Amino acid sequence: MSERLEDIAQALVADGKGILAADESSGTIKKRFDSIALDSTEENRRDYREMLFRSPAMKTAISGVILYDETLRQKAADGTPLVDLIKAAGAVPGIKVDKGAQPMPGFPGEKITEGLDGLRGRLEEYHKLGARFAKWRAVIDIADGIPTWGCVKANAHALARYAALCQEAGLVPIVEPEVLMDGPTASHDIDRCYEVTEWTLNTVFDELFEARVMLEGMVLKPNMVIAGKNAPKQASAAEVAEKTVRCLKSTVPAAVPGIAFLSGGQSDEQATENLSLMNAMGPLPWKLTFSYGRALQAAALKAWGGKRENVAAAQRAFDHRARMNGLAAKGLWRADLETAA
Repeated sequence: MSERLEDIAQALVADGKGILAADESSGTIKKRFDSIALDSTEENRRDYREMLFRSPAMKTAISGVILYDETLRQKAADGTPLVDLIKAAGAVPGIKVDKGAQPMPGFPGEKITEGLDGLRGRLEEYHKLGARFAKWRAVIDIADGIPTWGCVKANAHALARYAALCQEAGLVPIVEPEVLMDGPTASHDIDRCYEVTEWTLNTVFDELFEARVMLEGMVLKPNMVIAGKNAPKQASAAEVAEKTVRCLKSTVPAAVPGIAFLSGGQSDEQATENLSLMNAMGPLPWKLTFSYGRALQAAALKAWGGKRENVAAAQRAFDHRARMNGLAAKGLWRADLETAA
């Protein structure tokens, strides 16, 4: 595998492939396991992720995997490091490096992502452990009076500092500024989401430029432009696709090799359909693909249920969702393919 940042970034947005976000924190994976009445032990977490990493779709539809610190260090049941399973499938191992979004002092209702302290040393260690890209998530909520300039600016600045440190350590930064569709209020319409997303992305790229981040060696992971979950009027898939592409064209430099969307609370099929419609609008200045967690895993987790005898069924469910999103990354997804599998 090439060690040039530009080549790693291009590999992450390879045609018809996307990124599996398997970086759930201990608290988040516990909630997922609670839904199938399974204890969140280290062994169960390993078995679940090993099942995903050994799925056929890893070779055909997955370009990279975002890991949690624990998973990056784990070995499969047969002693093979999980990182090596990912590499053997032709995918790039990555690592979540932020310490989570915390309440921002002086800014009620807003959050700032922590984790810059000591990051340089952690990135060096993660590179030695096999990671070649990293992820940092900033969250921007929409409600009365928010977001504020202070919050947008602070989160954009932290993203840029993180990205510069990643590139110094030989890791491609995934820059994730998420304008939430499912925040505490989440009643905003799609036009308000457009306004805040455009503002946020412009601020992020200003900060990346000032931090001297090489745009050719990064991947952007934004939200789609979409109405809040509780909005009285939900936009159509066609409107989401059109407004998202318009917003990105006005904010994201063509030097960025690719944009890997988060699903952000959308249903599995909704996230797939929206991505496919965007790619069908091409040609575009950058690759558009996916970096989904729950939207790739939900069906597989339910099929697995923590039982060894269900591994094959769970892998089929994962492979199906990955294949559907791989088609969407080429603009070729159709609703009838969902039931044809």
